Amino acid sequence: MSVVAGGGASSAVVDLYTRRIPNALTFGVAAFGLLVAALGFGQLTVTQAFLGLVVGLLLMLPGHVIGATGAGDVKLFAAFGTLIGPKAMLMAFVYTALAGGAIAIAVSLRRHLLRDTVDRALTLVRTGGANVAEIERAAVNRFAYAPAIAIGSLAAALGF
Repeated sequence: MSVVAGGGASSAVVDLYTRRIPNALTFGVAAFGLLVAALGFGQLTVTQAFLGLVVGLLLMLPGHVIGATGAGDVKLFAAFGTLIGPKAMLMAFVYTALAGGAIAIAVSLRRHLLRDTVDRALTLVRTGGANVAEIERAAVNRFAYAPAIAIGSLAAALGF
C-alpha cells in the first residue's frame, strides 16, 4: 500500500509539473510489483500481479485510443495493477473515473469553461470520440490525470 501511495504521489507531482509520466516511473512501479510477487513478499501471486497489469491496461487503453488519456496514464494505471491485483483494479478504475471527473469539474470551473467542457465530454461519449480532434486543439481543457489515478488506486488498495 505504501508503494501505491508513494508511486501515486510521485507520479502526480511529476505530471502536474511536466504534463508527462516518465517510463522510468511506470516501469519501475510495475517491475517492483512483479518482483514483490515473485519473491512472495506481498499478498499477490505473480499471476495475480500480471493479471492486475493486464486488467489495468485493458481498462485504460480505450480512453487513450479516443484521445481522452495519455499513454503515460495507461502505463501508470497498469503498473498499479501489479501491486493491487485484478479485482482491486476494477474498483480503482471506478474511483479513478470519479476522481478524474471531480478534478475536471474543478479545473473547468477555475478556467471558467464548465459549460464548454461538459458539452465536449457529452459529445465525446455520444459519438465514440468523433470530436477528439476538436478537444485536442482546445488544449486549455486538458489536465494532469495522474492525481486521479493515484487517488483511485490508493482508495482501492485501502479496500474502499
